[in-house]
Amino acid sequence: MADPKERIDRREFVADGLRVAGAIGLAGMGSFLAGRRGQAGKLVWQIDPAKCIACGNCATRCVLDESAVKCVQNFAMCGYCDLCTGYFEPNPIALTTGAENQLCPTGAIVRALIEEPYHEYTIDEKLCIGCGKCVKGCTAFGNGSLQLQVRHDRCLNCNECSIALACPSRAFARVRAGDPYMLKHRNPGG
Repeated sequence: MADPKERIDRREFVADGLRVAGAIGLAGMGSFLAGRRGQAGKLVWQIDPAKCIACGNCATRCVLDESAVKCVQNFAMCGYCDLCTGYFEPNPIALTTGAENQLCPTGAIVRALIEEPYHEYTIDEKLCIGCGKCVKGCTAFGNGSLQLQVRHDRCLNCNECSIALACPSRAFARVRAGDPYMLKHRNPGG
């Protein structure tokens, strides 16, 4: 029969072993989770403008009160048109900045004359709700220089982006944080 002192030592040994194994397991889990957090910092959500159909989900499906998705103007593609189909309602009353002529429901697109007949269209991001109406108009009849993009100074970088889940065209993708914007470019020779 074993000495009672030996039994206690074996129990302590087994208990110590379980504590060590548990600590190692927790340390491993902590490293795994830290690695996942580090990975999230390296990848961010973005919209591929070649796939975006401007469905309107970006304005309503973001977990934030004000969507992290905003319209951006790709000036390299812009035609600086007098009749910008991303700015004006179809069949506008006049080519003026009157609210009745504007496609944007919040007036987030600012139109400025450069020189006849060229105008510059910039986005006031504080007013933009990410609805995509201007993007749809610009893509349908223009060159597609107005594009929706996730603004990373606003985005929470959720692991399960609610807009990405609701996107019917699967335009949302995870991209490297060092190169976070995906803009369309003109076709070569176009």
